[in-house]
Formats: sequence, C-alpha cells, structure tokens
Amino acid sequence: MTAHIESRLEDIASTVIMPGDPLRAKMIAEKYLEDARLVNSIRGMLAYTGKYLGKEVTVFASGMGIPSIGIYAYELFHFYHVERIIRVGSCGAGDSSVQVGDVVLASSATSASNFAKLFAGDEERFYPASAQLNEKISMVAKEKGQELKVGDIITSDVFDVYVDHDSFMKNFERKTYLATEMEAFALFFLAKHLGKEAACLLTVVDSKYQPDVVISPEDRQNSLNAMIELALLTSVK
Repeated sequence: MTAHIESRLEDIASTVIMPGDPLRAKMIAEKYLEDARLVNSIRGMLAYTGKYLGKEVTVFASGMGIPSIGIYAYELFHFYHVERIIRVGSCGAGDSSVQVGDVVLASSATSASNFAKLFAGDEERFYPASAQLNEKISMVAKEKGQELKVGDIITSDVFDVYVDHDSFMKNFERKTYLATEMEAFALFFLAKHLGKEAACLLTVVDSKYQPDVVISPEDRQNSLNAMIELALLTSVK
C-alpha cells in the first residue's frame, strides 16, 4: 500500500489503462473486463483489475490535472512495477483539421507546468510518448480500420476554454497543436524518468472550430468507446 493506493502488489497488472474520471474507469471495467474486481477506492479513485481477451489488465483512474496523475502514475510505476500506462481521456481541438469525435494519439506533450522541474530539476517543456507503444497503438488501429489523428498536444493547468486563446498560446513555442488536455505531460515525463512506457489516446469532445457541436457530460463519460477499445486491444498485443 501507498498513501494513495490500497491495492496489494499482485492486484495491479503490468499494463494500466488510465482514464481521468473514476466513473469512466468503473464503466470500462463493467463493460469490457471479465471477472473485474475493485482493487482501489481510496479517495474515490476507482481501480479495477480483470481480464480482456484472456489477459490481465488494470483500469485505474487518474483524476484531473498534472498533480493528480503525477501521484498515481508515479506510484504505479515505482511501487507497483507497472510497465506501461495508456491514458484514455477527452480533449479540446487545437486545430481545424481535428473534428469533434476524432481520436487523437499524442506523439508528444508540451506544458508550461513546473512539474518536471519540481520533481527532478528538469526544465524541459516537451516530452514524447513512448515510440514503441505508439507504434503498437497505430498498428492496432490500422488492423481495426480506425483513423487516428497523430501529433503534438498541449497539457494545460487551466481549462483553456475559460481563458483568452491568444494569450494562452503565448505560453508555448509552437502555434499549432492537435489538441489540449490536462494530464499527458506528467505521464510522459514520469515514464521517461523511470524507464517505463506511456501513451495517450484522446477523444475530441469540444472545438472552437465547431461551436454548435456539443457532447453532453454523460456522453463524455460513457461514449468514448472507439478510443477505449483501441487501448484495450493494444494492452493484449
């Protein structure tokens, strides 16, 4: 046990699928896993371990934002010997080429966060996903005939919809990113720092380029199936 996870070592699989929302973790476990069992409920951060296509996998919620995923990803990598984490989350479109409903595979994440600096004195603002894991995800997507938008994303400490876009973008070197979300930078940094693998799959749920297209909070929680199934299929390859 750690301060934030009550699971036993044997309760956690070597591959973790990581949504932000605990209720999304519950939905994934109930819908997709065989013999799913609850292995963590501390602070309401639900986690389940079961079998998908005969192979053990854990679905563990991260909560929202860099500090929250930073705690859970670190403890899973460091104390529970997890080898790879695939984040599955929602995002906002950062480019007009990305539409609501598209699935994005992050090749890298950039952030104005000081997480890496505080953790390890690292002032790098740009961290890549695991190339090997991304290659595997892309291969599985191709086999399924599923289109992916692959590219760089922003990990933000603020919900960027609430702030002036032009002022927001001044914090980043590049001016074009596929999407904006709130967790991947910390996950990619920790994986690289600890010699592990990490990837991030995102479903676009809002876009300033499509202001009239709205996905309800309930659909955000329950209807991101294409992304979830891709992550699970990758976990058993």
